[in-house]
Amino acid sequence: MSASDSCEAAPEKRTLSSLLAGRVAKRPKREDAGGLQQAAIQLLEQQQNICALLREVGVSERPSDTDPWDVLHTRNGEQKPTGGVPSAASAALLVRELRRRAGRLGVPVAALSVTMVVERLKEIVGEGEDEARGLLTSSQRVQLCVLLESSRELLSQGALCPKLLWQEYRRDQRVPDLEVVCHLHFYNILTLRHIIESDEDARPWLVSQLKALCGWTPARGGEETKKMLSTVVGVLVGSGFELSPRPAAADRKAQLLCCSALDDLLFWLLDTVERSPMPPCAAAELWLEVFDASLCGVSASGETLQRFFTHSLTQTLTYKPQLTVSDAVALQNEWTFAKSNALLTSLFRKLAVVFGVEQLLRHLRQVLETREVNWKHVLCFLSTLLVCNPGAQLRLRELLSGLLSSAFEGYDLESMITAFLLARQGALEGPAVFPSYGSWFKMSFGGGGGPHAASKKSLVFLLKFLSDLVPFEPPQYLKVHILQSPYVPVKHRSLLMEYVSLAKTRLADLKEPVEDMGLYEDVSGEGAASLQGQAVQDVEKAVSLFESTGRISATVMEASIFRRPYFLTRFLPALLRPRTLPVQADARTSFIEALRKADKVPAAQYSQYVESCQKRRHEDAGAACSDTDDEPVEALSVQLQELTQLLDEASEGELSARLSRIAHALSAVFPGGPVELPGRRATVVDVILRSFCQCVINASRAKPPNKQSSWASMFVGTLLGNAELLSALVHRLRDLFRNQASSLGAAHQLGLAALAVHLHAGAPRGPPVRLLGPVRVDEALSSALACGTRAGMLFCVRLCVAALSYGICRGDAVPPEQRQDYVLSGFYKKLLYLIPRLSPETRASPVAAGGPRGQEPPPGPWLGAAAGATWREAAGSLWRHPAFRQLQREPQYQLPLSEWLAAELSVQRGDDALSDPERQEYQQWACWELYLPRPEEQGGCGGDTRILCSHLLRAVMDQQLSSRSVETQDVRVSVTGTCLPDILSRLQELVYEMQVTDLRHGTGRPGVCDLLLESASRRCASSAPAGVSAELGLQRALDAWNRVVLALPAALLVKVKPDGGGATLEVDALVEHVNRLQRRACSPVGLLSCHLTSHFLRGLLCAGARCGRPGEEVNNAWSQISVCCPLLLVSAAHWWERLSPVLSSLWRRLCDGELLPAQLQLLEDCRTWACRLEKGQLLPAAPAAAAALLLAASLHRAWRGSVSGGRGLSELHRQVLVFLLFLCVKDHLSSLLDPQEETPRGAASAALCSDLLLALVDCADWLLLFHPSERGVYQPIAAVMSDQFARLMPWAFYSLLLRQSAELRRRAARSPGFLRTAVPCYAGLLRLFLEGGVAEPPQVSEPRLFIFYFFGAGRRWGEKNAEFVFSGGAFRDSEPRQTVSPGSDPADAAGRRVLQWTQGAGVPVLRPGPRGGSGSLHAPPAREPQPRDGLPLTDAKTPDLLTCTLVVLTRPPPRNGTKYCFVKRIPTFYLYVFFYIMHTGHMNIRSPFSANSNVTQ
Repeated sequence: MSASDSCEAAPEKRTLSSLLAGRVAKRPKREDAGGLQQAAIQLLEQQQNICALLREVGVSERPSDTDPWDVLHTRNGEQKPTGGVPSAASAALLVRELRRRAGRLGVPVAALSVTMVVERLKEIVGEGEDEARGLLTSSQRVQLCVLLESSRELLSQGALCPKLLWQEYRRDQRVPDLEVVCHLHFYNILTLRHIIESDEDARPWLVSQLKALCGWTPARGGEETKKMLSTVVGVLVGSGFELSPRPAAADRKAQLLCCSALDDLLFWLLDTVERSPMPPCAAAELWLEVFDASLCGVSASGETLQRFFTHSLTQTLTYKPQLTVSDAVALQNEWTFAKSNALLTSLFRKLAVVFGVEQLLRHLRQVLETREVNWKHVLCFLSTLLVCNPGAQLRLRELLSGLLSSAFEGYDLESMITAFLLARQGALEGPAVFPSYGSWFKMSFGGGGGPHAASKKSLVFLLKFLSDLVPFEPPQYLKVHILQSPYVPVKHRSLLMEYVSLAKTRLADLKEPVEDMGLYEDVSGEGAASLQGQAVQDVEKAVSLFESTGRISATVMEASIFRRPYFLTRFLPALLRPRTLPVQADARTSFIEALRKADKVPAAQYSQYVESCQKRRHEDAGAACSDTDDEPVEALSVQLQELTQLLDEASEGELSARLSRIAHALSAVFPGGPVELPGRRATVVDVILRSFCQCVINASRAKPPNKQSSWASMFVGTLLGNAELLSALVHRLRDLFRNQASSLGAAHQLGLAALAVHLHAGAPRGPPVRLLGPVRVDEALSSALACGTRAGMLFCVRLCVAALSYGICRGDAVPPEQRQDYVLSGFYKKLLYLIPRLSPETRASPVAAGGPRGQEPPPGPWLGAAAGATWREAAGSLWRHPAFRQLQREPQYQLPLSEWLAAELSVQRGDDALSDPERQEYQQWACWELYLPRPEEQGGCGGDTRILCSHLLRAVMDQQLSSRSVETQDVRVSVTGTCLPDILSRLQELVYEMQVTDLRHGTGRPGVCDLLLESASRRCASSAPAGVSAELGLQRALDAWNRVVLALPAALLVKVKPDGGGATLEVDALVEHVNRLQRRACSPVGLLSCHLTSHFLRGLLCAGARCGRPGEEVNNAWSQISVCCPLLLVSAAHWWERLSPVLSSLWRRLCDGELLPAQLQLLEDCRTWACRLEKGQLLPAAPAAAAALLLAASLHRAWRGSVSGGRGLSELHRQVLVFLLFLCVKDHLSSLLDPQEETPRGAASAALCSDLLLALVDCADWLLLFHPSERGVYQPIAAVMSDQFARLMPWAFYSLLLRQSAELRRRAARSPGFLRTAVPCYAGLLRLFLEGGVAEPPQVSEPRLFIFYFFGAGRRWGEKNAEFVFSGGAFRDSEPRQTVSPGSDPADAAGRRVLQWTQGAGVPVLRPGPRGGSGSLHAPPAREPQPRDGLPLTDAKTPDLLTCTLVVLTRPPPRNGTKYCFVKRIPTFYLYVFFYIMHTGHMNIRSPFSANSNVTQ
């Protein structure tokens, strides 16, 4: 009977173990082992079913919870003991029975055992077989393991032949079961390598089984499948890529078979990638996991693994090389990392994990040079390498340089196209990964040192290469080649022009003409899809240039002329996008206004822009996005959620890949185009902030920041690549800090603090943020943290403590030179200000450089929050941290006194965290204990109270002059006011102490008076440039200084100088201050305010009281002031009625009831005299000691607004009348400048001017008021009025004359020196009109007026009658001098025309005469005056106004040529008056001109 028959006929009986147990229970325990063995042998002889016996061996004693796959965790099939049977005795019994039966049957023992094992194997595998499942069940797997354990025992005793076993198994199996094969390999019965070598058909069934295994999706067999795949692949890799010194033929055959099997599976994976779009195939994903180096490395060495990955990478790059180079040029935009199949990029990442970047790029170049490649796979691999390896950028640049060198050395087109494709692929991944294509092209070919500039042949090679690419090029690259054209010598410029012409033609064929090209280089790499994005970039660049230079860039101006279609259809729409306009004009608004003034913006388009902006202001931000597509936002939310879950176990490569896809999703929401979706973008920004905060919390639960990966830096780096997103993000953070701080919890504050730290660390790689101008990210965030209220201070200190704790801890993970990148200087300064202010205990140990080392960092804010620590405890711990104290050494982390004062002045007193006494105590500590002794280089005062006083003065003035700049625009000052009164109190305390110290020690150093006046001079020095804005700035600065001075003791303004045994008053500094500064900012002109005048005089009296002879010193000082400071004298006389009681009372208190000094009493005498004269009372002579200006000022005050002014003028001295005329003319001019105010007073001033002019018309003194160079005794008037006002005196001169009667004008014209005054005044008047301002006229010794004409010019300029038009002509000084006088010969020997004056009735008009003839004056027909631009001359309508074009010069032109000038038309009644005076006065015109000048055509 055969072994098979006995197996089939065996009945079901009790197991061997149960029988043995029963036998042992029945027999005596002392029975010897020999008897027991004999009994067992007898029992086996009675057992006829060997198959059932084999099934029984070892089954009953196996634990039920034993995992049959535990053997997979062993190496080389070594199995851990399971503790069950079979034992050696059982195996011996089985072998003996097999041999007995084999001898009976006459067959070898090995054949019988193989038959027995195969039959049992078929029985196990066939039980409950499930075709859909593919893998064995748990019970089948247990039975299989028992069988193989027994088989291994048989093999160890020589009773089993493995080769015969495989032959018997393969005889009936068309496709072996892969799991059975794996178990045979596990138990070292048949190794997989032996199976592959011995089975010629192993490759087909092995590959098919592996594919089927990847396709199975068992409910609980996922890990089993992965273990099987790992085992099989490990064997295949080890057998196929292990190097042997002299491999045998069988080994070489096995290597080829293993390599082929692996290649078949790789190609199957690549085919799956090509066929299946997203989402990826599950079977392919499972096979992709076998490329994990940790799994393959179990059965293969590191070198073997590298050879396998190198081979797989080569096969991938060269798989199906069907795409041509032209296809790659046209399609590579779709092969970026974010757009590529995730399976393909994952494959590349896994293949690259065991290599360095340099090795991978070297291998890539070798493959490109030696193989036909799949360009899609090559470029996708390069993108993956750049995205997942931050250091790949530098290596790629080196590779590109090498390729270009090789290309130009051998004129190799393959190297050339390879370099261009790789550079473009890198640029497609964005500027954070690789520079833009335009930058690379410019760097490579934009200079004379490029490889193409070596010879003409190299240049032709480059241009021919670029020309060959034109039919396939995407348009954005053609635009780069045109805008950033390669360097070409001048002699070869025609070659470049040929290419440019070809490229422009191609762009026109693509319907993207050159007119649509951006003004600046395209850095987006997105091609035509980002045309509007390029326009947005052009706008940003143009606005930035305008902001830095203050002028419209030449590129924009040229585009408005030569590229008008692009300018009108692309640039202007991107510039004029509707938005909510800021309260104060920003750079963009100013740029638009500049373009509009230059007539570059169509009126209709500008009007539409203004209307749209007004509508945007009233729209609800949420309504704009009610109908928008939420899919990009949802996709971004899903990816951010996946990123949050990926942080714990992901590598940097996986994070980079995930963030690259997030960046791609963000580009859909922030494309940089002209369409704004504020609602959706706000939603995206909030999603990003929530996700980042959640990531920070999750990552910080397990590890502190210095132990975490660089996920946060990579996350922020993704945000920095999108300028629009960064701007929106920073603006949202500012809004949260300013307006929603109370709604932010501890988790939000931690996350936002960490985000601020990483934004600051990555700021050098990102663009600046635009508020009112471009600022850094840390400045933008720091300025949003307002510390003006108690709530603001508490939020600021919590956020800054979190940011500083995070940054200091994070800095421990980077090199020392990079640690400061994680500490925001603005946040650090906020803590330097707030912690001592809110925690008095920290004032005893202020932050200083240094500190003890070796201390552990304080617990992070996340740990402090978990422990229930308050902000005060966290702030105190951080304050004492050595790293925090060490930062004070760096200048950028020091809080100087000026910044401390600015912060303190922004605090609202009514909502301060400190009470009034606490605030006073804190400020005194800061001023006297902190900043006064601190060295100047650290922001202190170096122990000098003068420096402290200067800082306080400057801060108080800045507070009053501050505008809503970037730093102050968010500070909201409530009605409770700022801390300005407190700082003023500190200033008063300081100056009082300085004054006492100076008096006690009598030092020769400058005192408080010099310090105060010098501070005003320095403050006003910035207003030195001429102009209206400078004058307004000076007035504001002086107003602020005056308010500060009025709050200080008046005695500080006059210096008491020790003189021998006594003391004298020194008023030189005060006089200079009034004459140089106060004179320029008086309002009204020529008059100090009553408060300021009173303060100066009280200071004079207080300082005089400190002298030995008070009255004498005050008299001497006031005498000096009366002579040297006319403005203070006039102001004192004007306000004396109000000042007299105050000063008299003060002087009596200071000098024990004495009367005012004589010089001041003189002011009272003059006032009394003027009042009596104004009332018409009989008047004694004027006070003899009074100066003429003082008398005039007293009369001017008494007659101010009086209708009876002018009474008794004939009795006054001429100098008094002239000074009084000046004061009245000043009032008249003020009324002309502001006709809406003081109309009755202005009329009275004009009437008084007429009376004074009538009294002075026959003398020449009144003309000296309008002749600045010849005033003589009237020179003090120059120190009364401002320079700007003095330049308007020509206007006052002619306006005053126009108001007089004809007889008075005639008498005035006959006054001595009238013409010498009238001509310069008229020249100054024309200059005022032509220049549109009051610029300082050129200084010349004698002004000259040249008038030239051109015949027929009237018809040229559109006038109806040429008689009324004058225009510029020519002049030459070398010609003979012509005397032009009434009745002179109109022509000289050369027939030259001259001007002739003739007398006639009516108003004269100059008419050009014929050549050789004469010119004459005639009266024109009367006509109504036309409205003209210019200065108002008179309120009456004058019918005799002419319109002419004049040339007014103050010096002759060059002698060697003829100069023609054109000026705009002006009302010329002044010229008519000038001609009228000359005509009626019979004057010689030569008097105002030098002898060597003439008037000719």
